[in-house]
Amino acid sequence: MKTLIGALLALGFALPVAAQYPDRPVTLLNGYPAGGNVDIVSRQLVEGMKARFPRGLPIVYKPGAAGAVAVTELTRSQPDGYTIILTPHSALVIAAQVQDLAYKTPDDYEPYANVVSYYPMLAVRTESPYKTLQDLVAAAKADPGKISVGSPGEGTSSHLNLEELMIKAGVKMTHTPFKGWGQSSPALLGGHIDALVAQPAELKGQVDGKRMRVLAAFQPTRHPVFPDVPTAKEAGYDVANGVWFLLMAPKGTPAAVVKYLHDAAREAVEDPKFVKAMAERGIDADYRPGSALRADLWREYKAHTDILRRIGMLKK
Repeated sequence: MKTLIGALLALGFALPVAAQYPDRPVTLLNGYPAGGNVDIVSRQLVEGMKARFPRGLPIVYKPGAAGAVAVTELTRSQPDGYTIILTPHSALVIAAQVQDLAYKTPDDYEPYANVVSYYPMLAVRTESPYKTLQDLVAAAKADPGKISVGSPGEGTSSHLNLEELMIKAGVKMTHTPFKGWGQSSPALLGGHIDALVAQPAELKGQVDGKRMRVLAAFQPTRHPVFPDVPTAKEAGYDVANGVWFLLMAPKGTPAAVVKYLHDAAREAVEDPKFVKAMAERGIDADYRPGSALRADLWREYKAHTDILRRIGMLKK
């Protein structure tokens, strides 16, 4: 009898939550500055989901600590479905292992849908004397530490690719972390750094405008949007750490609300308009449900423990 009553109470509680949600704006956190890749994907995603959120789905920017500032806010938010986040998985499997954060492992939040995936690239400004990755590596060997390379933050996948490149090439370059593309791009164009690791969607406009040149793609095969750019492996350095963006809610969010969020996201990601918009920017629409995501995150978390230890970044 107690079991039956408990089940009925639980059902009675869950139904109003599902029926009323969302009855006010839902905040989508972004851990990087406006104009970067997370922002590009967020805006396209919101466009596809807005019909399911009639009260609004505003994007709120909380840049810092390689995306960890925003993820920390998410994990400390009320688990009611009114605060969600789109984040690179690097903020979960890398930053959480190299920084002392309020969240530690994939069990500390509720991932419910993967959105996109891609691989970072290494670029210089068009005026740069470095025409190839081999040119950049040769300069770094000749003058250790002189070459400065920007990234969207310490502990990001972009940073990790750079660190692995330095180890495999046997060179020392100076890593210069920024809060995101909105800072690293002006720094490169202004001559304050020599190169940067960034995302295909961020670089495409600069390359088309002949302001930047891509030297290498940190991916297994050449990028279809940048077919003339060799992979790092082609240059002799087997470095290819990919990135994916996923949507999450705070741990403990009601299952009915998580399902609503998931269904809205899946519908948007599988919309041909979204797929086309991402493809034009060199990004793959990559839907995966929460059940698969948590297992994927744990696999990546453990794999990155080994990578971080190998390159000397593991802080514990």
